[in-house]
Amino acid sequence: MSDTAAIGVIGGSGLYEMDGFTQTEECVIETPFGMPSDALVGGEMSGRPVWFLPRHGRGHRLLPTEINHRANIWALRSVGVRYLICVTAVGSLREEYAPRHVVLPDQFFDRTSRREHHTFFGRGIVGHVSFADPVSYGLRHILHDAARQHQLHVHDGGTYVNMDGPAFSTRAESEVNRQLGFDVIGMTNLPEAKLAREAEIALATLAMITDYDCWKKEEEPVSAEAVMGHLHANVSAAKSIIATAVPAIPLIPDWPEHRSLDGAIMTPRMLWPSQKIADLGKILERLI
Repeated sequence: MSDTAAIGVIGGSGLYEMDGFTQTEECVIETPFGMPSDALVGGEMSGRPVWFLPRHGRGHRLLPTEINHRANIWALRSVGVRYLICVTAVGSLREEYAPRHVVLPDQFFDRTSRREHHTFFGRGIVGHVSFADPVSYGLRHILHDAARQHQLHVHDGGTYVNMDGPAFSTRAESEVNRQLGFDVIGMTNLPEAKLAREAEIALATLAMITDYDCWKKEEEPVSAEAVMGHLHANVSAAKSIIATAVPAIPLIPDWPEHRSLDGAIMTPRMLWPSQKIADLGKILERLI
């Protein structure tokens, strides 16, 4: 595959079955943090190396809280991914964000409980990356242009609140999230964004709306059956956006996200444990 920066896509297992993608390999990668959700599917699209990873495993086998986000991001970084597109189903917390619309979040709010899965650091190396602007502006802009080219109903910006799941929200929780000004709700994307920032990967999200959560009382409460119906319809939209966006992504990773570890590590280099350096591999490679 090409030596240029690779592009990663995390989403459903059907995403890599798209026009213009030529599969060349499939990699099972064991990481220092365990096994990823599934094998990585690699190939080329518009002359660019692209790697796909099904977030919940093929056949949708993993609960949101069972996803090994550290292994997923580590595996993608190990094969050269420096740009990452996350395709994810979300519930809408706003009237104007309707099912089958696309939202490109620019902020996150954390309502998760498993903080150990949100960082590569610890065990001898302390790092604090800047996360005020958690989404890559450059990549989000490319995705927005691609969605507009396909005349899709896209909303540029918004706050994604991340809950644990697997149960959907109660009506009380949904109302509180709306009162706090959040725009969409999901169960998976925040840890991906935090870990991508630590791995110096530029990340942006295609949040595909499947429902109105349960706050809109004239609508049926969200159910797995309703989500899947809209999700299948959203897959073709996501494929179109990705195919158009890939050739517009820069060959050379030179955005602020690609230098996010500059000044972020508090532990002096002389104190870094050798095993931790080995575990973090390419993530620390630039600093060694």
